[in-house]
Amino acid sequence: MKQYRRWLRNVLILPIALLTACAVGPDYVRPPIDVAEKFRMAPLEGESIANLRWWELLQDETLQLLIRQALQQNKNLQQAVATVEEFEARLNSARMGFIPNMGADANAPAFGTLGGFLRPGFATPFNYYGQTSLNWELDIWGRIRRSNEAARADLLAQEENRHAVILTLVSAVAQSYFDLLQLDMQREIAQRALNSWEESVAIAQAQLLGGIIPRLDFDQFQAERANAAARVAELERQMRQKENELSVLLGKNPAPVARGHTLIEQLMPPEVPAGLPSELLQRRPDIVRSEHMLAAATAKIGMAKAARFPKISITGFLGVASPALSNLLLSGSEFGAGGLGLAVPLLNAQSLGFEQRAAEAQARQALAQYEQTILVAFKEVEDALVAVRTANDQRKAQQEQVDALRSALQVADLRYHGGITSYVDVLLAKRNLFDAEFALMATHRLHLVSIVQLYKALGGGWVLL
Repeated sequence: MKQYRRWLRNVLILPIALLTACAVGPDYVRPPIDVAEKFRMAPLEGESIANLRWWELLQDETLQLLIRQALQQNKNLQQAVATVEEFEARLNSARMGFIPNMGADANAPAFGTLGGFLRPGFATPFNYYGQTSLNWELDIWGRIRRSNEAARADLLAQEENRHAVILTLVSAVAQSYFDLLQLDMQREIAQRALNSWEESVAIAQAQLLGGIIPRLDFDQFQAERANAAARVAELERQMRQKENELSVLLGKNPAPVARGHTLIEQLMPPEVPAGLPSELLQRRPDIVRSEHMLAAATAKIGMAKAARFPKISITGFLGVASPALSNLLLSGSEFGAGGLGLAVPLLNAQSLGFEQRAAEAQARQALAQYEQTILVAFKEVEDALVAVRTANDQRKAQQEQVDALRSALQVADLRYHGGITSYVDVLLAKRNLFDAEFALMATHRLHLVSIVQLYKALGGGWVLL
């Protein structure tokens, strides 16, 4: 028994000592990234709006309910969550590489035998036996450790992918909701214009019958009424299709979508500081995901390199065997052996070398992807910043235009009723006001969406609650 304990102690100490050995292959180090001190289009300084939680930025209660519904039912998010669970299982599987692989098997010659022991004391198909076997790879070159590093990095990458899906989902629901509110306002404007043109057509028809206006003027009124009716139908179609799009984001079949505040009642922060560019590297899920993928690719170089070295394992088996079932557990029926196993690649050594070169090339691809992701991220932030600033200026200018055109329509209408001018001036003033009000609603939506896009570009909003 003492000899057995000594043997077992030596078996356990040897792999523990070998685990402290260095793993082959490069260790991951974050590549140096050239980061500016501040964003080019961000004159404001202060805490980034990305630090706000999404319900603090998007204060429409109806929109908040829609986003929460999407976070619970969206199918892309459910797929991302399941992928994280898959990679958690893969990491746990990789960790099992540190544990000895043990198996058991038994034999009973139930249909009789035609021979005896081929080797006394050891199991053969001609006797009853039960045995356990052990195979424990010694991670001398770090293959198992590198595989665990790669599996852990892959898991973290998928976790960041889940964050990216949440961020995209929150932004997509908000943008679709604002699109819907824009269509609501534009449809209201178009319906108002249609009602006005229908009144004008009715008046013009009476004037035509009375010989007051020529047929050409009446046809112009009819054309404008038809144009307004076509615009109402077009907006109705776009509105229903937008509801269908938003329903898919919510994870349900197409259905009407509730509205809260109107487009012009939406509240957004008056100032939208972006924060420091260096914060983007830790906050944006796609950047962090790309870095984890680079770390995984780096670890896989070590795995491929370690595969080219000899594989040393502790092997052994222990059991009992007897030609008679009644003698199976008696003294003297035990058998066992233990030792070291060595596996050296020979004919496939060149193939393993190519595998290492492929892993190194994949790591260079991951590095290029990481750097490209950072460039795109900074570009998206700068685009969103300039969109927020210019959309706000554009909205103010177009509001002034709408106010001026409303005044012009009142003057043209007074001049027409006073007999000073023809109805063509009224028609032109109505058309200009109609187009300007449409454009103003589009710019209102652009300003809101630009803030949401900036929030997304800065990496905010992926909190689930």
